[in-house]
Amino acid sequence: MTQNKRAPRIKKPQQQARKHDPEQIRMQKKIGIAVLGGGPAGVATATGLVRLGYFVTLFAAPRHFAALESVSEHVAEGLRQLGLTEALATLSAPSPRRFFWHGQEDAHQEERLVYRPDFDAALLRDARRLGVRVEEAEVKSWQPDGRRLTVKVQLPHGGGVRSLHTDFVVEARGRTAPFPHHVTGRRRGAETMSLLQYWHPGAATGNEHPGSAVQSFADGWVWFARGANGRVYSQLTLDVEQTQLPSKAHLNKFCRGYLKRLEISREFIKGATPVDLPYPRASTSVLTYDMADEKSLRVGDAAVAGDPLPGNGILLALSTALQASAVIHTQLRFPERAVLAQEFHRQRLSDLFYRFARTGRDFYAKETHWPETAFWQTRHHWPDAEPLYPPTTPQTVDITYLPVLAGDEIIETEVVATPEHPLGIWQVDGVEVAPLLRLARSAKSEAGARHALSGLLNHSSQHAAQWLFWLQEQGWLADFE
Repeated sequence: MTQNKRAPRIKKPQQQARKHDPEQIRMQKKIGIAVLGGGPAGVATATGLVRLGYFVTLFAAPRHFAALESVSEHVAEGLRQLGLTEALATLSAPSPRRFFWHGQEDAHQEERLVYRPDFDAALLRDARRLGVRVEEAEVKSWQPDGRRLTVKVQLPHGGGVRSLHTDFVVEARGRTAPFPHHVTGRRRGAETMSLLQYWHPGAATGNEHPGSAVQSFADGWVWFARGANGRVYSQLTLDVEQTQLPSKAHLNKFCRGYLKRLEISREFIKGATPVDLPYPRASTSVLTYDMADEKSLRVGDAAVAGDPLPGNGILLALSTALQASAVIHTQLRFPERAVLAQEFHRQRLSDLFYRFARTGRDFYAKETHWPETAFWQTRHHWPDAEPLYPPTTPQTVDITYLPVLAGDEIIETEVVATPEHPLGIWQVDGVEVAPLLRLARSAKSEAGARHALSGLLNHSSQHAAQWLFWLQEQGWLADFE
């Protein structure tokens, strides 16, 4: 868990998951796993499972629309760490994202632009290179079939429908993923849609460098982006319940009616020609409650989908997948911990959902020009009134047992749970923090706490004092008498 305040560094090996012998690895290769969806969440999960020795088949179908999207530097770093180098190479150089919000312009944020067809194709090349079996086919259905699962896929170019058996399914088909009968429900944010469109470049304005801009208006907001090739992309985001879309033939006129009122439209689409019709796409924030069971796991937008305003869609998808291979591995190899692993997945993704949702809420709340319109009223207060970073006091900090990621497995161990980190902090720089906190709390004086920590850590009194100061700085300790 990343800490805002730096802890003193102590070299101590982290607890690792048990090492598997060659026979166990051979057994894992006989376990078949089907990953349904070739986006960032599906590929990240598939490559993680291959590294653990599983036989993985990934089914990918082309997206129904082309899109230019923005990602943060966190996505670039994540792709680099996962070894998805070809996908990383499709990201543009960092460029500013300008905000025209609450009547003011702000350009403090940088992003990278990515053309999704190129990005998705590169992800599949990375997957193949890293040992995933990739089949370009559309998944029609999957269902239990005795002890295994049957997946039916539509082969391309009129190849017909084929059935195959597998031991586990990873659902990674994004927002379009169907919900089996056993899925009991979801939490949804304000119903939102985005109208996506490409534009052929128009008249030169003297500002043709790559970059993007967001502008708010009474009924929603618009994002414009210009790629390195000069092509412009627009995303008009509106409230579903407050918007009556016209027929397909009148969609261009409908979008132009909004865009022509906005100042930044002149910069991006002056004299430009729209390419084809706008593509309506659902962009409501969604949290799926039943995202894990004994035979399947949902990742990416199929489990948690966020509001598009922060531009964190790919980051959220990757974040949901980083732990998925360990969750699945624990379920398959250590069934006595299967329920624990499933609960870990649900807790982590729910926590991600609310963090992203509250980040969006706080940004929406900065726009106060149209408090009477339904679009802004709803989004100023959803998902709740809880602060993004709740205050921490010694009375709100607990030592408890929770599931954590240990190497390639999910285990249950002692952690420190705080309002900001309700899922617990296990280790910092390789040191388990729960024993440190318990010992420091039991001391009657600051000198006694330093002495006790020095003995526990087997380090100098000075280093123990640094750790004590860190515990105090987090707000975990009451003042000594």
